[in-house]
Amino acid sequence: MHNYTKEFALKIRAYRRKKKISQEQLWYLSGVSLGSIKRFERTGDISFYSLVKILDTLHLLDDFKNVLK
Repeated sequence: MHNYTKEFALKIRAYRRKKKISQEQLWYLSGVSLGSIKRFERTGDISFYSLVKILDTLHLLDDFKNVLK
């Protein structure tokens, strides 16, 4: 994985923790498997679909959409 994907995952993890949402809660709310969430936060590896679901659950999807413009 590229360093920027790992850095991005670490920022998402920090945001999740700041909001006091556990990995298990994120799994429950997003529908993304717990294993995928753990792998993403550890390595930055995740499918685009799962990433969108996580960002939507954390209310970060609009910010992500703005980056794509």
